Amino acid sequence: MSATPQPHQPTVTEREARQVAEAAREQDWRKPSFAKELFLGRFRLDLIHPHPLPADEQAQRGEEFLAKLRDFCETKIDSARIEREAQIPDEVIDGLKEIGALGMKIDTKYGGLGLTQVYYNKALALVGSASPAIGALLSAHQSIGVPQPLKLFGTQEQKDTFLPRCARTDITAFLLTEPDVGSDPARLATSAVPDGADYVLDGVKLWTTNGVVADLLVVMARVPKSEGHKGGITAFVVEAGSEGVTVENRNAFMGLRGLENGVTRFHQVRVPAANRIGPEGAGLKIALTTLNTGRLSLPAMCVGAGKWCLKIAREWSAAREQWGKPVAFHEAVGAKISFIAATTFALEAVLDLSSQMADEDRNDIRIEAALAKLYGSEMACLMADELVQIRGGRGFETAESLAARGERAVPAEQILRDLRINRIFEGSTEIMHLLIAREAVDAHLSVAGDLIDPDKSLSDKAKAGANAGVFYAKWLPKLVAGPGQLPRSYHEFNQQVDLSPHLRYVERSARKLARSTFYAMSRWQGRMETKQGFLGRIVDIGAELFAMSAACVRAELLRTTGEHGREAYQLADAFCRQSRIRVEELFARLWTNTDDLDRKVVKGVLSGTYEWLEQGIVDPSGEGPWIADATPGPSKKENVHRPIR
Repeated sequence: MSATPQPHQPTVTEREARQVAEAAREQDWRKPSFAKELFLGRFRLDLIHPHPLPADEQAQRGEEFLAKLRDFCETKIDSARIEREAQIPDEVIDGLKEIGALGMKIDTKYGGLGLTQVYYNKALALVGSASPAIGALLSAHQSIGVPQPLKLFGTQEQKDTFLPRCARTDITAFLLTEPDVGSDPARLATSAVPDGADYVLDGVKLWTTNGVVADLLVVMARVPKSEGHKGGITAFVVEAGSEGVTVENRNAFMGLRGLENGVTRFHQVRVPAANRIGPEGAGLKIALTTLNTGRLSLPAMCVGAGKWCLKIAREWSAAREQWGKPVAFHEAVGAKISFIAATTFALEAVLDLSSQMADEDRNDIRIEAALAKLYGSEMACLMADELVQIRGGRGFETAESLAARGERAVPAEQILRDLRINRIFEGSTEIMHLLIAREAVDAHLSVAGDLIDPDKSLSDKAKAGANAGVFYAKWLPKLVAGPGQLPRSYHEFNQQVDLSPHLRYVERSARKLARSTFYAMSRWQGRMETKQGFLGRIVDIGAELFAMSAACVRAELLRTTGEHGREAYQLADAFCRQSRIRVEELFARLWTNTDDLDRKVVKGVLSGTYEWLEQGIVDPSGEGPWIADATPGPSKKENVHRPIR
C-alpha cells in the first residue's frame, strides 16, 4: 500500500508522473552513442577503438595533482578516526581546500584545477580508497552540487559569482529528494513562489549529502504557474546560511559514517531571481543532464574499492595457510580472487573509456555513464562481499578489534558497509534499469510510440504504423547476420591471448539482444513498461556487453603503449569468459523466470494472505510514521548546520 499523501503533497497519476519524467529527458541524440547502438544490435567498435587518450598537457596537470593528493591522503587522512568519530575532521577538509580538491572540475579561470573527467575520477578513486566519506563529500560537491549545473546551464554572472567560491572555500550540496518523493519528482512539494525580484522557498528536503556543512545549495522547487511565470520544477542556488534555512537533523547510516547528510527545512526563504539556474520548469532537465557525467563519480570510487579488495585478497591469501598451502591456491578461494582481479580490470576499463569520451565530447554518453554507475555499484558490492568471505571471521571483525588483539587493522567489513549505498545513491539499481531501458528503446518509441499510446488518434496511429514499417523493414534484416559470425573478425585483438572471439560474441549478442527487445515490444506493446524484470535483464546484458568491449579495448591500448599489455590481455580474457557465463544466464532468464508468479505472491503478501508466515518473532522497530511529516512551516528544531571555515 502506498503512503497517504500529506495535505501539501501534489497528487499525480502514474501517467502524469511518467509525463513529467519524459519531458525532462534529453529528447534528441545529436551525437553517436556506442551503448545506444549496442542495444539496437549494432556493434560500433569504431566509436571506442582505438581507445581515446587525454592530451599530454591534461595528463601532466592531472598527474601532478594526483601526486599531491596521494601525499595528502597518506599523511593527513586518518580513516580509522573518521570511522570512529563518524566525522571528517575540520582540519582535513581545510587541507583539501588548500590543495584545491574542491575545484578539481572547475575551470582554472575561476580558480579551479581544470582537471579532465578522467583525472577527476582517478582522484576520487584515490581519495575514496583513503576514506569513502571524503570521496562522497568531494563527489557530491562537484559532480552534482553547484559547480556542475552552473557549468552547464549557469549565466556568466552566476559563474563569476559562485564558481570561485566553489573552487576554494565553499562546500555545496544538491537538494532534490523529499521525505515522500524519491525517483518520482512529479510529486515534488517544495515550493518557490515568485515575489517581486525574489522567490520564496518553503519545504523540506531529505538525504542532503553535504547539507550539514554546505555553504551553497542547489535546490529543486516547484514554481506555481501564474501570469508571467511558466512555473514547474526549477533549480536555484541558495545560500545555506539564509534566514529560514534550518538543518534539522544529521542522519546516520550503516556505512559512510563521516557523511554530512541531513534534513533541511526551508521556511519563507527569500532567493533572488538572479540565483535561478536556467528558466522556470527546467529543473529536472538540469538535474538529469548534470547526472549524465556526474554519475561517473560513483564507479570511480567503486574502482578504487576494487583495487583495495584485490590488494588485501592477494596479501592475505598468500599469508594465510590452510592444509599445507596458501589459501589462494585452494580453488574455492582462488575463484574469488580471480573474480575480483578480472572485475576490477573491467570496471576501470569502463570508467576510463566513459570518462575519456566525456572529455572529448564527441559521443553522447548518457547511457554509458548510467551503465558504468549501475554495473560499478553492483560489482563492487560483490567484490567486497567476496573479500569478507576470503578473510573469514577476520572479514566480519572490525579493524579496531583486529588491532586491539594485535593483528593488522583491515577494514573489510567497513568497505562492505560503505559500498552498499552506491546501489541506491544517484538512482537505485532498479531505477537505473528503467532509465537505461527507456533510452535503449528510444529508437523504437520514436517510430512506433504512437501505436501504443492510448491518447493518440487513429490517424496518428496509422502514420506511426507506416513509419514503423519503413524503419523495421530496414532494421530487422540487419539483425540476422554480422561480423560476429566471421572467424577473422576483430583479428587485431589476437595477440598473445586471443580476445577476438569475445568481441565476436559481443557482436552476435548485441543482435540477439535487439531481437529479444523487438519481440518483447511486439508481444507486450503498451504493457512493456510494466515488465520491469524483463527490462532489467535486457539492461544487465547490455552492461555486460559494454564491459566486455571496454575490457578488450583497454587491453589493446595497454599492449600498444607497452604497459602490462600481456597481463591486461589475460585479465580481459578472464573477465570476458566470466561475463559470458552471466550473459547466457540472463538471456535464458528473459523468457524463463518467475515474474508472473512473483506478482501473484506480492498481491498475496500485501493483502495479508501470508501474514501467518510472520508469526513467531518480535519486531524491534520503534514507533512512529513510516514517512516523516514534511508539512511546510517554521522549524521547531535546533539548527545543526555547521559551515567549516
